[in-house]
Amino acid sequence: MDVMEKWPEIEKAATEKRRELVLQGTAVDKRISSCGGLTSSIYSLQLLNYLEVSQCPSLTEIHEDVQRLTNLQSLILCRNKLSAVPKVIGSLKSLKVLDLSVNDLKSLPDGITQLRELNTLNVSCNSLEVLPDGLSQCIKLSTINVSKNRLTRFPPDLCSEQLDLLSTLVASDNFIEKLSGDIHKLSALKVLDVSNNKLTEIPPHLSDCPKLKEINFKGNKLSDKRLEKMVNGCQTKSILDYLRGKGRERQGEDGADADGGRHADKKKKQQQRKKKGKEAEEQDEVKELNRTVVRVLHVSDAPTALTVKVSTKVKDVRPYLVCCMVTGMNLKSGNALKRFLMAQTKLHDDLCGKRTIATIATHDAQLLKGPLVYDVKPPTQLKILPLGRREMTAVELIRYLHLEAEELRKQKKRQNVTGLHKYLQLLEGKPLYPCLVDAEGDVISFPPITNSEKTKIKKTTKELFLEVTSATNLQTCKDVMDALIAKIAELNKFTAEHQEEAGSDGESNSAPEPAAGSQTCSQLTVQQVRTVDSDGNLKVVYPSKTDLCKDISNLTVVW
Repeated sequence: MDVMEKWPEIEKAATEKRRELVLQGTAVDKRISSCGGLTSSIYSLQLLNYLEVSQCPSLTEIHEDVQRLTNLQSLILCRNKLSAVPKVIGSLKSLKVLDLSVNDLKSLPDGITQLRELNTLNVSCNSLEVLPDGLSQCIKLSTINVSKNRLTRFPPDLCSEQLDLLSTLVASDNFIEKLSGDIHKLSALKVLDVSNNKLTEIPPHLSDCPKLKEINFKGNKLSDKRLEKMVNGCQTKSILDYLRGKGRERQGEDGADADGGRHADKKKKQQQRKKKGKEAEEQDEVKELNRTVVRVLHVSDAPTALTVKVSTKVKDVRPYLVCCMVTGMNLKSGNALKRFLMAQTKLHDDLCGKRTIATIATHDAQLLKGPLVYDVKPPTQLKILPLGRREMTAVELIRYLHLEAEELRKQKKRQNVTGLHKYLQLLEGKPLYPCLVDAEGDVISFPPITNSEKTKIKKTTKELFLEVTSATNLQTCKDVMDALIAKIAELNKFTAEHQEEAGSDGESNSAPEPAAGSQTCSQLTVQQVRTVDSDGNLKVVYPSKTDLCKDISNLTVVW
């Protein structure tokens, strides 16, 4: 049998000069098994910038010819049985995303350190005992996930000033015994998860990380029992404040040792201050907990306030969600609506990594019927009225989008997948799809694909309901939401300062426009929305006191 007959996807990709190729699942696995490995013809597709081969237990190795795919930006080889990765992977100079999670890797090649454009490295769920030295050479790294391995330490240069873009470091479920005091050199670090390791100490210098918002040290037997108790029950700020206090104590102790016996009375006074300091810290901790309670109480309990109930079933699909309300947006004037939609698209392409990291959904809040439920449904049961289309199931929508993509390629001879079609790969192989459902049982959001026509944003929309979902982590959702709101505020200010006639973008609007020379207010108000679990317990509220830290003149946050 001809090779191309066994691999029609590869023949199709070659003929149509495609840039993306996804091979996954049982059918592909059987072919890999019968061929004794992945067909070599795949390495001739040198136009590829996205390649995924996943969920294939028969795939145990990748040939060195992978170095021929020099245009690759994303290489996804997760949920296979890879025992090794060739060193020549360092030749993929354009690679930005490398996912080797859920394999049988015991080591990584040094070649990975040559990937200067790499921003996401996921090697979780393997059997790695060490990471290669030299990761600091990958200066664009922003996310590293090494959870569920056998690591006992981090490479010495991981806590390097060169990694000034590293914002997420996940290393849970390993055997790590020590965290370097140089951790504070990671100036962009926002999320640190080293839960379920062998740590006995947390370096006080961790409190010097300027952007740190989310830490997890649970499951470590810390020598400081008070700190261990805080780790298991307190918020990040309380822990960092405690570590900051310990750092000051240590500096004081070092100074006392230097003066030695010549100043015994000074040492005695210092011990007294230390005792008072501990009492003060305990009071600070109580105050912080009180402030935490106040934050929760500040969330509106009004009957009209929207809440989102999160189903436990989203845990293994797309578990993270934050929402909020924004009022005061002026979309009537001129091209305001078009600018708003273009800004959302740009955020999707850049900060959201083409929706692979997070997905934004915007709704007309006045068309929402609360309370809302964030849930999952089988593809055949998820029904939605997609933007600009008739109502259909997720299965029908995906089939339709595939056909539409093929037709576009034939008509315009496009090499790239465009529009919604390029996001379909994010759902392949998933038995359940995430969705946001309103009180009437209608699906108003189907991330990462589309929103519903039911809550579509229009020129007359004055109140926005914003939603950000992610499979990465909660902080990612918050960072994206922060950026989205900042952009909305910027656009509203621009609209107010540059009066335009309505309808200049081709849409008519019967509502009267301000008289010439009148001033439109650009002030926005952000109202909190809380998400709760199936029992009604608070999961997250956005914005909290630590969100939206950027000073935005035309923005008011209602706590």
